[in-house]
Amino acid sequence: MSFNILNHPLCGWFFYFYLMKKEALIFGIYPVIEAIRANQFIDKIYVQKGLNNPKVDSIISDLEKTDTTISTVPFEKMDKLCRSNHQGIIAITSPVSFHSMESVVENVLNSDKSPLFIVLDQISDVRNFGAILRTAECTGVDAVIIQKKGGAPVSGDTVKTSAGAIYNVPICKVDHIKDAIYYLQGSGIKTVAATEKTNNSLYNIDFKVPTAIIMGSEGTGVSKSVLNIVDEKGALPLLGKINSLNVSVASGAFLYEIVRQRLQ
Repeated sequence: MSFNILNHPLCGWFFYFYLMKKEALIFGIYPVIEAIRANQFIDKIYVQKGLNNPKVDSIISDLEKTDTTISTVPFEKMDKLCRSNHQGIIAITSPVSFHSMESVVENVLNSDKSPLFIVLDQISDVRNFGAILRTAECTGVDAVIIQKKGGAPVSGDTVKTSAGAIYNVPICKVDHIKDAIYYLQGSGIKTVAATEKTNNSLYNIDFKVPTAIIMGSEGTGVSKSVLNIVDEKGALPLLGKINSLNVSVASGAFLYEIVRQRLQ
């Protein structure tokens, strides 16, 4: 996507949008400021490490009050993302807005259905993220909870892989997964971690009660600190020689076991 910058009122500042791997990137101090003023949903901000600029500091201060993820990275990372004059700041826009976990949980608890949430502990691949969202929508998940830092961005690739399901499932960003789990538990929702580090089959778990499933990252699974605080752990039976499943496939298996139990 392109346009003639000479016709733009901000000519003199390097300002334009372009798609890179289907993520909408905005770069440059004033373009980012204008995007925020225009109420663009900013999913992530990259700031050049060591940058000393009051305007950038002001942007960060404003976005720290939102669900935007802010990452400080070296110049080489910035240059890889954008080879133009980014002025030390790059924003990635989100195709959706984010929801307050507390509000979503409260609304679901006040409804007639048994709550179902899925918590993603550092899922980093956007295609896995999108596939999980698609299955979540098909299985009636009330919300997907992710951590602000360390996870996959909500990008164009996420939208495409989710087949548009991303627009139908609320996404909640939290500062820390552990705090989210404590909140869910305090709200009467059972937390179940999907992990191979247990002998307990998921088929032995009662999913008819309000439930939140925790799925771990592609490389290391659910983090140890999270495993230590969940209510139950469940494993999928693996009958072949490979000892793990793709996280989106595993999510589907867990979610459809919940559907099976709740339909009985």
